[in-house]
Amino acid sequence: MMRMKTKTTAMPPMMHDNSAAGRDRTAADNEWEVRPGGMLVQKRNPDSENRPPPPPIRIRVKYGSIYHEINISPQATFGELKKMLTGPTGLHHQDQKLLYKDKERDNNAFLDISGVKEKSKIVVVEDPLCQEKRYLELRKNAKMEKAAKTIADISFEVDRLAGQVSAFESIISKGAKVVEKDLVKVIELLMNQLLKLDGIAAEGDVKLQRKMQVISALAERFEIFDSLL
Repeated sequence: MMRMKTKTTAMPPMMHDNSAAGRDRTAADNEWEVRPGGMLVQKRNPDSENRPPPPPIRIRVKYGSIYHEINISPQATFGELKKMLTGPTGLHHQDQKLLYKDKERDNNAFLDISGVKEKSKIVVVEDPLCQEKRYLELRKNAKMEKAAKTIADISFEVDRLAGQVSAFESIISKGAKVVEKDLVKVIELLMNQLLKLDGIAAEGDVKLQRKMQVISALAERFEIFDSLL
């Protein structure tokens, strides 16, 4: 009796993009990850997350002609290293550029993934553009804080004068008379506050909104005066 032989046809393998462009796209996609806080950092090997933290390494950081020896975790980022260098170098971390192997390194890049190891040398230089940008931002914030304080002081004074206006209104509503000189004095004080307010360059929606609120309060006071005079 003859046995029938059945030939099994293998399923064709799944198609993979083995081109150089495909490999580059895959590598680029797997190179970065978003941390829970929203920071974009280089992706680490998932297996390394379950391992105990590695011991710190000692690296040499050159600033000018001076070398600083820093103990740091190899899993730290260059941004974290900048903050550690603020004390030894006297440079604000936002004013620093870190060069490793003659290449500037991103703040979110990890030391070990970038090849930094025991006794590696890193160069820190001052970034004048970042320094100027930070100074301009500080000056802008200081100016805005000063404007906010001035507006708050004017608002307080307007509220105080509003109490006098209400007192005048109450006196007149009872049929009594108010000394004209007192009315003129309060009007002059309100005008002075209006001039101060007009000289403030309010930047930002919040500052502008607050300024308009005070102007509205001043206008209301003047309307009451028109009804009293």
